[in-house]
Amino acid sequence: MTMKPALYRILAASAFVAAPSFALAFAQPSQQTVTSPDGKLAVTVAQAKDGGVTYRIARAGKPVLRHSALGLSFDGADFTKRLSAQEVSAERPISEQYELVSGKRRHVTYAANERTWRYLNNEKQPLEITFRVSNDGVAFRYTARAPELKFAGEATTFAFPAGARAWLQPMSGAKTGFARTNPSYEEHCRVDIPVGTAAPMGAGWVFPALFRTGDTYVALTEANLDGTFHASRLAAQSPGGVYRIAGPAAQETFTDGALLPTAQGQLTTPWRVLAIGSLATVVDSTLGTDLAMPSREGIPDWVKPGQSSWSWAILKDDFTTFGTQKQFIDYAADMGWEYTLIDAYWDQKIGYDKVKELVEYARPKNVGILVWYNSAGAWNDTDMTPRGKLLTSADRRAEFAKLRTMGVKGIKVDFFGGDGQSMIDYYVGILRDAYDAQLLVNFHGATLPRGWSRTWPNLVTAEAVRGFEFGTFDQKDQDPVAGHAAMLPFTRNLFDPMDFTPMVFGDIPKIRRATRNGFELAESVLFVSGIQHFAEVPQGMASVPDYVKDFLRALPDRWDDSRFIAGEPGKFAVIARQAGGKWYVAGFNGAAQERTVTLDLSFIGNAGKPTMAKPDAGKPVISKSILGKLITDGATERAFAQSDLKASRKTSIRLKARGGFVAVFE
Repeated sequence: MTMKPALYRILAASAFVAAPSFALAFAQPSQQTVTSPDGKLAVTVAQAKDGGVTYRIARAGKPVLRHSALGLSFDGADFTKRLSAQEVSAERPISEQYELVSGKRRHVTYAANERTWRYLNNEKQPLEITFRVSNDGVAFRYTARAPELKFAGEATTFAFPAGARAWLQPMSGAKTGFARTNPSYEEHCRVDIPVGTAAPMGAGWVFPALFRTGDTYVALTEANLDGTFHASRLAAQSPGGVYRIAGPAAQETFTDGALLPTAQGQLTTPWRVLAIGSLATVVDSTLGTDLAMPSREGIPDWVKPGQSSWSWAILKDDFTTFGTQKQFIDYAADMGWEYTLIDAYWDQKIGYDKVKELVEYARPKNVGILVWYNSAGAWNDTDMTPRGKLLTSADRRAEFAKLRTMGVKGIKVDFFGGDGQSMIDYYVGILRDAYDAQLLVNFHGATLPRGWSRTWPNLVTAEAVRGFEFGTFDQKDQDPVAGHAAMLPFTRNLFDPMDFTPMVFGDIPKIRRATRNGFELAESVLFVSGIQHFAEVPQGMASVPDYVKDFLRALPDRWDDSRFIAGEPGKFAVIARQAGGKWYVAGFNGAAQERTVTLDLSFIGNAGKPTMAKPDAGKPVISKSILGKLITDGATERAFAQSDLKASRKTSIRLKARGGFVAVFE
């Protein structure tokens, strides 16, 4: 059975009211704990002296969060204090399996234990708080019921122990920056700062937000935005290490649209999500999509991931011409890439009819065409076109029908206006109408996707990052790019596909590139995106050895599995990804000093596993390590080197300053 997302959420949230068998499973609220399937994570729910509800989290008996607040407030309906505990459900197992196009893992299994606590406020209106605890984290959400629900605020806090550290990206102020296009989640992360540090721009901190307390890491985010709720963030002030959920600024709305949600009868929030565990557990986690709404029809066969050529990254607006785009189609075909993206002003500089010619030219070369759109209405001052064609569902459906007739495969939509409820509904409307038109979607100048790639598999990627393009504008943005990129596997790209638009080997006009070529090549594996839009132009690609081009020609379109190997947020990262029976191991060094890393690659094939290769000896021996091909930095900043590499328990690799590597094992 297929349901609309909003309807599904209403039914799911209210299921235990309509089902007597579930209601009978409730007990008195003296049982206050829910644990993970392996028993290592525990959430304890209690009430404060003022009648408010609190929770705390422990891992292996050690505190992860101190008593933290829960609750919602609405105009005329308060659920933050003076609550009367009613009942708590029995712990029940949750088990789901799903598939991702744009993720670190193709087939995902989610298992958790769930309990729901039920309270009444002074007006006898109910609030339910549902917790799910998996082996890699905790999620919770609220359902409030009243005749009229006009959202006012959320009491949720995350109280970290003293001495905890944080890696956080500031939220930019609304209507600031280029043509008043902020916020676009495009700031540099603050690395390893004390908890409680105030947000430097006064607008809060974005998700995902990474913390460490002792040997435990915590990544905060949210999931399951269906258009009925706004997107949240962490408040700018966090005294004593107590972080509070905050909402968007007043200007972050669709024209004349709502900032905060309203509902009649019932309102359910998105999930508040905490991935918890070792750094490897957090980096390998899929909780950001585990808590998102399932797609309505699985993965359609027209949703095809891949790589794309793209002229704008280096050449900018003047080269959005018919002739240049034809060259980039040939470039994509030569590299075996699936797409070419035609950026802003294509409607003026090329035109619909000539784009259709490019589509026809690209089709026999097995290259699909993607085209750019400006989302903007009145919320910013951008003038790039096509503009104003996506503002209503009727407009979108007419435009998308035209694109489908032309044979266009997907759209890139830029310059959104923030996180208000009406703007989130606009995102969802674009995804829905594009899905019905069988068009892929890439959001730029945009909010964090928050699991949308599971709900809408046609969302193949999104920006929401200070991507490659910033390093082409100013040397001050290019110089810190290595350390910035070394943060992204631990934060922005943790759960959602990321269109960083990586990888250039040649020169950037008027900019001295700060990274070595090995670093750039490693981004092709370390950064996860359903469509990887490579920044390199044909001339730069022509300068690299054939073995580098062959590596990129054979790069998988999607990953079957991923495994964190080593790293420190903002310093370096090494991750292995598997596809088609091969393991691709990649790493980069964000620091200005060389680093030697020792990696345990014994999971690859049979490397390092005992075998009975000599049964007559009566003792197992260690099988021969698998031999792979390593591509790393050469003698100069713009050189490569190739060699063999053994996958063993102690594989040693030298990472040059701002350098990197890739290795392939079959």
